[in-house]
Amino acid sequence: MNKTTVWTVVGVVVAIVIAWILVDVLFSLLWFIGKLVVVAVVAAIVFFVLRAIFSRSRAE
Repeated sequence: MNKTTVWTVVGVVVAIVIAWILVDVLFSLLWFIGKLVVVAVVAAIVFFVLRAIFSRSRAE
């Protein structure tokens, strides 16, 4: 193997490691954003249900 081939193999390995880390970070970020959206939707539903319950109890 000559010097160019060794650096090509090293470059490919480094590129794979960097891509693996970036994809892991990206999926973690997307999972976090997805969880935030679900929590926001559930919180809004719970808020409106509680508001409806308390406004009904005041009207009586």
